[in-house]
Amino acid sequence: MSTTQSERLRELLEPLVTSQGLDLEEIAVDSVGRKRVLRVVVDSDTGADLDQIADVSRALSAKLDETEAMGEGAYDLEVGTPGAERLLTEHRHYVRAVDRLVRFQLTEGGGELVARILGVDDEGLDVEVPGVKGRKATTRRLAFDGIERARVQVEFNRKGDKADKGDKAEKDMKEEEEA
Repeated sequence: MSTTQSERLRELLEPLVTSQGLDLEEIAVDSVGRKRVLRVVVDSDTGADLDQIADVSRALSAKLDETEAMGEGAYDLEVGTPGAERLLTEHRHYVRAVDRLVRFQLTEGGGELVARILGVDDEGLDVEVPGVKGRKATTRRLAFDGIERARVQVEFNRKGDKADKGDKAEKDMKEEEEA
């Protein structure tokens, strides 16, 4: 049975990523001009900050140099987190997307649905479908096997989001200082 380079790299690098408290989400080796680029995507339930990304990048770079897993040719190592509009493919991705707006492509002609994830369990998820034209939002249950594809949606200026709460906290602090 043939093992691809990405699979070999995953076997080599996943223990290092896990030891840093992160999940190895994706590995891709691409050719860009004459160079090769090794892209490693990591994440965790609490996200990954720049210090964690730098630490895991150094650890991966050292391991790759030590083992020559990328061969003799030059390559660039890029370590990052999933993009804002990440594709949800694993149970943990759905858990991490609770309270986020997601575009679902449903199986068997079920069409498309945009809804906010309210909760996730082993069988599926509960979502809130926004109301249209003044109607109230409704809740719905989606089984995992009824979801063909799901992608997080970027939201700007969502009512009650963290930015609004941050503005309120800042205002409250100023009021306390003045008192």
